Amino acid sequence: MPPVPVLRPRDVVAAFRKLGWEVRHRGSHIILTKPGHPATLCVPDHPQVARGTLRALITRAGLSVEQFLTVVQE
Repeated sequence: MPPVPVLRPRDVVAAFRKLGWEVRHRGSHIILTKPGHPATLCVPDHPQVARGTLRALITRAGLSVEQFLTVVQE
């Protein structure tokens, strides 16, 4: 399993948007939802998203780290 990178919130949100997630609210946290998916993702709008937080978001979205990194690199 590759290490989870440290990314900016806008890069994380952009990757999830490519995967079909929609931004529902922006504030101190960016809320993402996906039609038909029971989970809601909450991305903190800080200078960087911590590795553990990003790993939890990836898992909650039902993805592997490899799948997420492929989308980020596109």
